[in-house]
Amino acid sequence: MTREDFIQSVNNSHESLRKFLVTLCAGDCDLADDIAQETYMKAYISSKDFSNKEKFKPWIIKIAYNTFLNYLRSQKLNVDVTEIRNYETKDSPEDVFRYENLYQALDSLNPRDRSMVVLYYMEGYTMKEIADMLEIREDLVRKIISRARQKLKFLLD
Repeated sequence: MTREDFIQSVNNSHESLRKFLVTLCAGDCDLADDIAQETYMKAYISSKDFSNKEKFKPWIIKIAYNTFLNYLRSQKLNVDVTEIRNYETKDSPEDVFRYENLYQALDSLNPRDRSMVVLYYMEGYTMKEIADMLEIREDLVRKIISRARQKLKFLLD
């Protein structure tokens, strides 16, 4: 992949990646941006060996997910959703807090389950695509998403 192709692919996937990471980080935009920056650095270093531009988005999300997990392991991070800050949207500042209950519910899921829910419901990936990205069986993805959906439904009711 050329430098220009990489830049174009990043521009095409940046918004989606940021939404994914902000949700994984329970609304902590600063942490999501840090992980995104590290993700892009890792991806750029590996981009010489990557040639399929159509598969860039799943590839970058997989790198972001692994970067997020590595950060959790290294920092033993416990995201406190009461510290949600600077959620940058086009919404008014009053609308920012409407996501707080969702973040609290998502934060109750473990990172793997949370990422699957975000990829499926918010990013629109199929269960097969999620299984490929996370390198697990498709039936396991189905089972995890189903359990996570039930837990979220209970928490949000």
